[in-house]
Amino acid sequence: MSKESKKNKDQAKENPKNKEESSIDEDKKDNLKQESKDPNEEIPKKEEDPKDPLEEALGQAEHWKDIAARNQAELDNYRKRMARDKTDAIKFANAGLLCELLPVIDSFQMGLDAAKLEDSESIITKGMEMVQKQLDEFFSTQGATEISAIGQTFDPNLHEAISQEESDEIPEGEVISQIRKGYRLHDRLLRAANVIVSTGPKKDPESGEEKGS
Repeated sequence: MSKESKKNKDQAKENPKNKEESSIDEDKKDNLKQESKDPNEEIPKKEEDPKDPLEEALGQAEHWKDIAARNQAELDNYRKRMARDKTDAIKFANAGLLCELLPVIDSFQMGLDAAKLEDSESIITKGMEMVQKQLDEFFSTQGATEISAIGQTFDPNLHEAISQEESDEIPEGEVISQIRKGYRLHDRLLRAANVIVSTGPKKDPESGEEKGS
């Protein structure tokens, strides 16, 4: 066998060392690929199932329907409140004027009472009575009514007690007399009536019992 053929035969044989080095190089390449990956890279999330367009549209429609209903209710309440305020404004528009007239009515009433004591049948007295009747009718057309006081149980919402007196005839807590008339405009108090309230029969200071009992 010649030297050249022997050399070719030896080269044809696989060199185990070269094979091992080749395997090491492959492992290094794999490690470099793994290191090159970003550890913070997020794993893509699984896409959620798309919502049903019909259900989403129905939900939106229900939402806007609820808003429309609430707005309609607020509008109705506003209209009712405005109508009520308008009605009250008309009903009580003359409240200030009537309050200013009340002292004039009081003075006129005192003059009429004095005229009746002087001569209840005189022309002046009759004329004043006619004027009083016209004033009462005017107040009535405006919705003002006189508050009933004499003989009534004292009511702090309608009456203003200016004094108290003992009385054998009038029970305790009832109005004995009226000093100044009170008036009510529709369902509101225009002016409270000034009254004197009974404290009942006089009591015996020693026994504490009512006299005559």
